[in-house]
Amino acid sequence: MNRFPLWKYILIGITLVVAFLYTLPNFFGEVPAVQVSPLKSTTRADDALLKQAEVALENSGLKSGSAFIDGNSIKIRFSTTDDQIKAKDALQSALGNSNTVALNLLSASPHWLTAIRALPMYLGLDLRGGVHFLLEVDMKAALEKAAIRYQGDIRSELRSEKIRYLRISREGNTVVAKFSTRDQRDAAMEKIGNAFTDLNLAAEDGAEDFTITATLKPQAEKQIQEFAVKQNIQTLSNRVNELGVAEPVIQQQGIDRVVVQLPGVQDTAKAKDILGRTATLEIRLVDEEGDINAAAAGQVPFGDEIYQSRDGFPVLVKKDVVLTGDSITDATPGFDSQSNRPAVHINLDGKGARIFKEVTRENVGRRMAILLIERKQTEIITAPTIQEEIGGGRVQITGMESPQEASDVALLLRAGALAAPMTIIEERTVGPSMGKENIDKGFHSNIWGFIAVVVFMVFYYRVFGLFSSLALAINGFFLIALLSMLQATLTLPGMAAIALTLGMAIDANVLINERIREELRNGASPQAAIHAGYDRAWGTILDSNLTTLIAGIALFWLGSGPVRGFAVVLCLGILTSMFSAVTVSRAMVNLTYGRKPRLANVSI
Repeated sequence: MNRFPLWKYILIGITLVVAFLYTLPNFFGEVPAVQVSPLKSTTRADDALLKQAEVALENSGLKSGSAFIDGNSIKIRFSTTDDQIKAKDALQSALGNSNTVALNLLSASPHWLTAIRALPMYLGLDLRGGVHFLLEVDMKAALEKAAIRYQGDIRSELRSEKIRYLRISREGNTVVAKFSTRDQRDAAMEKIGNAFTDLNLAAEDGAEDFTITATLKPQAEKQIQEFAVKQNIQTLSNRVNELGVAEPVIQQQGIDRVVVQLPGVQDTAKAKDILGRTATLEIRLVDEEGDINAAAAGQVPFGDEIYQSRDGFPVLVKKDVVLTGDSITDATPGFDSQSNRPAVHINLDGKGARIFKEVTRENVGRRMAILLIERKQTEIITAPTIQEEIGGGRVQITGMESPQEASDVALLLRAGALAAPMTIIEERTVGPSMGKENIDKGFHSNIWGFIAVVVFMVFYYRVFGLFSSLALAINGFFLIALLSMLQATLTLPGMAAIALTLGMAIDANVLINERIREELRNGASPQAAIHAGYDRAWGTILDSNLTTLIAGIALFWLGSGPVRGFAVVLCLGILTSMFSAVTVSRAMVNLTYGRKPRLANVSI
């Protein structure tokens, strides 16, 4: 009556072994490490780079625990943080020209556990320490950037169709094209309407000219704003990957905000510098005919803007943007072959290379300004004179003050241009000691809660209470193993969900034990009472857990951030508790009492 077939015991045994193996890495902790990643996206970390890193450490007299290739980076473990910091400096000096070197933390699990993909859970910012940013996307700038793009596209379209125009200008989010005749305006109206369906076009007849006013349709504005947030999230992800930060959290919050969390990052100053620098690149022509002195006094000519160069001199540039960072496919730091000064070498995509070739061909002898826009501050890096037509899509930017700046600017440009500027509106740093304190408090709360439950269950239900307590402990192993397998990120709300799950999991055993007691009071034999207790309590257990599971799914679906983390752990805990409370506890009861055909009594 109360016996499992052999295959069920084997299945339970296998799940226990797997749960133990995948829970084990979480108890080994972490060790300081250094991560080396190639700067070029086309370059791979290989054995040659690994050998160079080992030689650089050996020359510096540093001993590493182990060095290995992981994905497209090399990770090297160290025994102390002092050795880690010294190693970073040594590797940066030896490999820094073509690689990025970042501080990191790696699991101290044995290699045989890592080989079977038994990895520890990721720890969130509140448990591991790190940096938290809340950034806001400038939606107005995103729409203006789209208008700038349409301004250039309309100009190119009219040129390709050989439709003459007087001037194409931009006023905020509106593009205005002026023509000398109505026929030219009407022909342009037709071509622009067919080519750019996202624009609303309005015609106006003036005394001296004929005008087309183009504005974005509301649906197009919404799409541009949504794209700006998504592209910025992808760009930030690329920058974090370039920095070598492990397990980052980058997600949208609300309509125009992005949360960036870098748990475990030790080089916080570097992270703030790279993520805080929302750099975009613009290439514009210099207005050499305008009066620079009058512009410096505040009388800026129409269609121009004035900015400071790195030499401290004002430069008058056209508002029309020739190229933006959207056209950049790769950017690498290096040196100018002629002056041996730090430089950034940029590769342009096909469209960008064509535009750049046309502009340089038509403007030989004129100056072209390279503008770097960071934190809403615009600076002219360099403004060289165009000596000849430049084709091939490869551009060199000089004017960097140091190789480190060239490396940082190349990283920003290579990681992708932001669709719109972003402003840091909240910044928070959590120290490793605070994270360790949170772990200790969360761990102790779970342990003391578990001990309290065990004491009560053993006191109230005797041997069956012991079975219930063992099943509860096994449920904890199952839950942690499952989170480790899924490589979920554990946060303080997640630890609260573990404590709640353990408290709720014992409810199923309480229902089973009380049902067995009731059957015994009604005169059933011990074996029949055990069988009826498990069978008749199952329906109630399923209903109660199913309703909680629905609530957890709703939290995950509608919630965000910590709420979703809590929901994930809660839902997984419900699934593991149903298995451990019913199947595992019954297996222990069956092994203890199921082989006795004439059972006089049970300890419950």
